[in-house]
Amino acid sequence: MGDPGTKEVFSLSDLQATGQRIMGRKHVLSILVENEPGVLARISGLFARRGYNINTLAVGPTDDDKISRITLTIDGAEHPIDQVTKQLHKLVHVLKIRDLEPHDTVARELALFKIDADAHTRQEISQLSEIFHGRVVDVARKSITVEVTGSDEKIEAFESLVRPFGLIEMVRTGEIAVQRGRHTT
Repeated sequence: MGDPGTKEVFSLSDLQATGQRIMGRKHVLSILVENEPGVLARISGLFARRGYNINTLAVGPTDDDKISRITLTIDGAEHPIDQVTKQLHKLVHVLKIRDLEPHDTVARELALFKIDADAHTRQEISQLSEIFHGRVVDVARKSITVEVTGSDEKIEAFESLVRPFGLIEMVRTGEIAVQRGRHTT
């Protein structure tokens, strides 16, 4: 595409192609698999062998008890995703793979925050959880546990606000996602 400092004019498609190679996006893969022992190990092993870092991973049953759904997120800026999806299609128990587009997807994550709290700070933490549509699920003499559901940005924002109180422990489920509208994933 030309050397730096040249006055070469680039087309919009050239710039978009360059930007996609450099920037990438977060990929949310929805993978339907047969509910068999060892399937998750084979899938995660494939990612490990190729040097891909899985950011989040959630597995659960579907409406069909013979089929499970694996939802995993990968940073697309670091890895081109098409090669690994081709390899996933070759695995025996993998039924369907979909790379969900962010603008066409509803995604949520659940997080539990155990926060250091005394009689003075408990009310403030409860008010923060209400603002984030969270829910207090446990109160002890020196701690409070709050459940927050939403996008990873929402959960990270809540974390940044409660961390100064003293974050004792945090647990996140990993993102689950479904395509918007009537389409199945």
